[in-house]
Amino acid sequence: MARILITSAIPYINGIKHLGNLVGSQLPADLFARYMRARGNEVMFICATDEHGTPAELAAAKAGKPVAEYCAEMHEVQADLARGFRLSFDHFGRSSSQRNHRLTQHFAGQLADHGLIREVSEKMIFSIDDNRFLPDRYIEGTCPNCGYDSARGDQCDNCTKQLDPTDLINPHSTISGSTNLEVRETKHLYLMQRALRDRLEAWIDSKADWPVLTTSIAKKWLNDGDGLQDRGITRDLHWGIPVMKGDQSWPGMEGKVFYVWFDAPIEYIAGTAEWADANGKQNADWERWWRTDKGAEDVTYYQFMGKDNVPFHTLSFPATILGSGEPWKLVDYLKSFNYLNYDGGQFSTSRGRGVFMDQALSILPSDYWRWWLLSHAPESADSEFTWENFQASVNKDLADVLGNFVSRVTKFAKSKLGEAVPEGGEFGPQETALIAELGARIRDYEGYMNAIEVRKAAAELRAIWVIGNEYLQAAAPWSAIKTDPARAEAMIRLSLNLIRVYAILSQPFIPDAAQAMMAAMGSDDWTWPSDVPEAIRALPAGHAFTVPENLFRKITDEERADWQQRFAGKRE
Repeated sequence: MARILITSAIPYINGIKHLGNLVGSQLPADLFARYMRARGNEVMFICATDEHGTPAELAAAKAGKPVAEYCAEMHEVQADLARGFRLSFDHFGRSSSQRNHRLTQHFAGQLADHGLIREVSEKMIFSIDDNRFLPDRYIEGTCPNCGYDSARGDQCDNCTKQLDPTDLINPHSTISGSTNLEVRETKHLYLMQRALRDRLEAWIDSKADWPVLTTSIAKKWLNDGDGLQDRGITRDLHWGIPVMKGDQSWPGMEGKVFYVWFDAPIEYIAGTAEWADANGKQNADWERWWRTDKGAEDVTYYQFMGKDNVPFHTLSFPATILGSGEPWKLVDYLKSFNYLNYDGGQFSTSRGRGVFMDQALSILPSDYWRWWLLSHAPESADSEFTWENFQASVNKDLADVLGNFVSRVTKFAKSKLGEAVPEGGEFGPQETALIAELGARIRDYEGYMNAIEVRKAAAELRAIWVIGNEYLQAAAPWSAIKTDPARAEAMIRLSLNLIRVYAILSQPFIPDAAQAMMAAMGSDDWTWPSDVPEAIRALPAGHAFTVPENLFRKITDEERADWQQRFAGKRE
């Protein structure tokens, strides 16, 4: 039994995520976690809400709530949606937890002790009316290059020129609109990533099995332009983890907090500690997942994320861990994803364009979405959600192939042979051929799942469902029962057993439908079908079954047209 640690990029707290966010990290991580559990491995699957930084403060202000209260409420909203999509986290934590406070401060202290933190004096824009320093994106004004009147403090979206806030003409705060701004000096802490560059490059070079997308992004940040840069790890904000050197104060850093991108990945570790706390366990129980001196040397650690998060997880977070000088577990395999686009454009949280997680569940059960998203996961390139494709995939894959097989077998069996697995007849050449093909395809399916090739795994699973339909069509038990009832009984006995096998194989992709299939077969035996001849005989003659409700309904053209119009960009 292997020990598998899985983390997915933690979703930001300021609002409900869209389906592009879901398929880029949490959903494929859940697929892999479910599969690894199904194969009998010990799995720890951790996620959390990412709760610090200016956007959280602004979202709370917009909602008219204290930021701590807003984050607590949104954590519950996101946790509820995760349950709705059947994301099987062992723990869904919070980056604002006391565990993450202490651990982030600990790492900062360790880095300082190893000479990897330096103080830098910077000039920043201070809003007198807002009584705060303004990050670049919260300053707007007129671009000195093209005259665009909504240029941000870091870049003009109109002419793409890189800017400093002090370049802007007539700058104002986007928080309050105030023009009462001045330049002030402030000090910040920087993580000296450049000092760790050679160690980071050697570590990345050792990961020959990583996806090309992952390594290409990491190498770009290591080598392009001036190469890897030192990175600021503190901010002048009110909400966040106070800057401390371990459990000691940090002179000159009073009133500052750690930058959200420093503390957020540390929450993977802290979240596992939160899991231990929530389940009455000891520190040793979470440390065996993260400390190689306390049991984690036999753990294989997988991370899942969208490509925009790759630089932080291949460089900054590893720099924190390596620089600490402590025996923390580094990621073994980082699965990154491209972007999912929406119906000819992009998902847009700000414009409400696309389907968001709460909206999706209000339309259809989670399995419909899980299947489409995973079978179209943006692995090798960006992919696109269209309503036509979604309708076709649901109707053809789920309703016509899997749902149809389960319905035909159970309804025929009940009406002609009763509500128990029939005992007549023996398996013949057709059954032998099916068992052989099923065994070969299951091995291929396992190979794709082990390699986290999500789309190929989905295609192989669909092919496994097709085997059943092709067998049923060729064997034609509805004809055989008229001339050779025993032969028909053998066909149905195999087909009912095949439904149970489909439940086990399908569970990582469509867990609710898998549970319905298993319940209909009157079984709770989720043993992986490594031995196909044995698995296809697991339900003995006389074993009771029921006809399940229709597993999947078809999407009508009218529904598709309605949804396409409804989610074109009008979310309030």
